[in-house]
Amino acid sequence: MVTGLVLVRLMSGKEKNALQRIKETKGVAHVSAVFGRWDLVLDMETEDLPSLSNTVVDSIRSIPGVLSTETLVTTAI
Repeated sequence: MVTGLVLVRLMSGKEKNALQRIKETKGVAHVSAVFGRWDLVLDMETEDLPSLSNTVVDSIRSIPGVLSTETLVTTAI
């Protein structure tokens, strides 16, 4: 299991639809709205690193209204 955080910037006026589609995306465990440079923080859980990458690139970034993402792969401490 690979976990990560994905920071998401949304397009003004398309937030509601983009948020709904993001919540329905396989691998998205939790969504938090935040203030600042980013609009959302996604807690991700996938089988492996390639699955995490594919989910972000192929699924999340292709959602209308998603402007940009930054992925942080988490590790145990």
